[in-house]
Amino acid sequence: MFLRAEIQDRLLLSVAIAAAVLIHISIAASQIFLGLGILLLLIFHQKLAFPRIWIPLACFFLWTALADVLSPDPWGGRAQIRKFFVFLLIPLIYGVFRRQFAKTPYLIAGWGVAATASGAWALVQFAIKYQQDLHAPQGFYAAYLERRITGFESHWMTFSALQLSVLTLLLAHLFFSDRKMPRAVYASIAVLSAAILLGWTRSIWLGAIGAIFYLTWMWRPRLTFAIPVLIAAIFLAAPPSLRQRMRSLVAPRADVDSNQHRLVVWETGLHMIRAHPWFGLGPERIAREFSSWVPPDISRPLPPGYYGHLHNIYLQYAAERGIPGMLLMMWFIGMAVWDCARGIRRLKGARSQQLFLLHGTIAVTIGILIGGFFEYNLGDSEVLMMFVSVVALGYAALENLPGAQRVATPSTANGVIAAKQLGRAPG
Repeated sequence: MFLRAEIQDRLLLSVAIAAAVLIHISIAASQIFLGLGILLLLIFHQKLAFPRIWIPLACFFLWTALADVLSPDPWGGRAQIRKFFVFLLIPLIYGVFRRQFAKTPYLIAGWGVAATASGAWALVQFAIKYQQDLHAPQGFYAAYLERRITGFESHWMTFSALQLSVLTLLLAHLFFSDRKMPRAVYASIAVLSAAILLGWTRSIWLGAIGAIFYLTWMWRPRLTFAIPVLIAAIFLAAPPSLRQRMRSLVAPRADVDSNQHRLVVWETGLHMIRAHPWFGLGPERIAREFSSWVPPDISRPLPPGYYGHLHNIYLQYAAERGIPGMLLMMWFIGMAVWDCARGIRRLKGARSQQLFLLHGTIAVTIGILIGGFFEYNLGDSEVLMMFVSVVALGYAALENLPGAQRVATPSTANGVIAAKQLGRAPG
């Protein structure tokens, strides 16, 4: 492909940004651009560069494939094998931005615009739903729980998780970047915060508290004492329905809130894991076999709720792919957090684009891990794609730390790029 190196870089940058930003708008379009980006990397003779997290990821992929092959219905688990495709966002985002790190603000801005537009539309949805459900026979609370705001997404869980990821990154930028934020970003933060609050997704609320607490502690530790005060103020100022939803974290209504339902799926998941600790039931088998695994001491009928998965990433991975499969996924996530923390220590608190991205990656991960106790959030392709994109951007920041070994700049006559893939994060 006889294109100048500069044109190759611009083309790859545009495609990578489109693939990442479209996660918030259309998963089909995002994956089309992801496929196009990988194709361009191959055409331009660039390596599919992975940071050192390729080791736990490769082990996780192999273990998942083995769990599928050993299951009674390998063909039925093919959806989880196909989902490996979304992890190609790592070499695309990492490969592009480790060489064009100065362009990362374009991706952050794209995420901000897309998420804010989705959040703004969700606020309109809330106004419409409020008028429609205010006089519902079952009352606004129960009616709204069944059809909450979704923005541009198909489900409120996916929508709220994506909103939280971008809100976390914008706050990390505000706290740790050496670049000034446009005033419009503050409006974005307000929109995203309101959309998360009105989304009524409690796992996201808890994830948001954890992520914001981390960012605040790392920025201004004394300000963390203001977080409980802020939560109390929101509770006191909230309308009765929102206040009731907040109370449901500890005092649920059995007929509408999902607390009892989650206890049932968690106990059933533990029953599955005890019976199949090594390779699990097999990918995609939990939904089909759930009823046969419900412990006999659980009374029927089961509480209302969705029983297609275990509403917990740790139990879900262990029940589907065995305890080793779950631990391999945690190895991948833990390694990413560890490497980002090492990079932060190297920067010694100096505000920079790198510091913002490293703190942002850890904060996004905290939100995912806390939310994952109450929801199978990484089961959503959009949430998984956003998460691995942020991790890839964090590793691009690691390669651009002061004094880090830089990737070679494209310089060959025919535009073939000779980029050296680093096998580990610097430091």
